[in-house]
Parts: sequence; structure tokens; C-alpha cells
Amino acid sequence: MLIARWNCEARFGYKQDALNLMKEWMEQIGNQTNLDMKNSRLITGSVGAKEALIQHDIEIDDLADLDKFFDTIAAIKMHEDWGRKLSDVVVSGSTYWEVFRVVEL
Repeated sequence: MLIARWNCEARFGYKQDALNLMKEWMEQIGNQTNLDMKNSRLITGSVGAKEALIQHDIEIDDLADLDKFFDTIAAIKMHEDWGRKLSDVVVSGSTYWEVFRVVEL
């Protein structure tokens, strides 16, 4: 299993707006993809991390699932419109993806 983590930083004073848009994305767009949004979570910076940091962790089986996910969201018009709304509340250039491997001990 892998964790695909999408990162962004909220503009000062817009963190709650960004979180509301992330929740909207999960409910209205994420649920149209091949990934189960019930296996995802939003986390934000607190102690020792930037307070503006917002991360969306999504459990995925493998990189093929992530590739399919990217292809799917690219074809959803609502995703494009949502991205424009999000651009008003996040720091330009702060978004990026990371992928982590879950280690079973």
C-alpha cells in the first residue's frame, strides 16, 4: 500500500476556506474517481510545521492506481473549475504531490 499526499499552503487568513474547498473536492470530485475517499484524510500544520500547511493523504494500492486517478480527474470539468476557486485561497506554487510506501512491521 502507498499513501499519495497532496500538499498546499493556505494564504494568510484563508485556511478554513481552503479546508472547506478540500472537503468539497473530496465529496464532489474525489468520489468520481477510482479511489475511495473514505481512505483519505486532511491534516494541517500544528506544532513544528507551517500552520498554513494542508495535506490530503489518500491510500492507494500502487502507482498504477495513482496514474489512473490523475487521468480521471483531468477529464472532470468540475475539477478544473474547483482548481480555479482553490487558487484564490492557496499560495501560488505551493502545491505538490509526494508518495510514501506503507511499511508493515
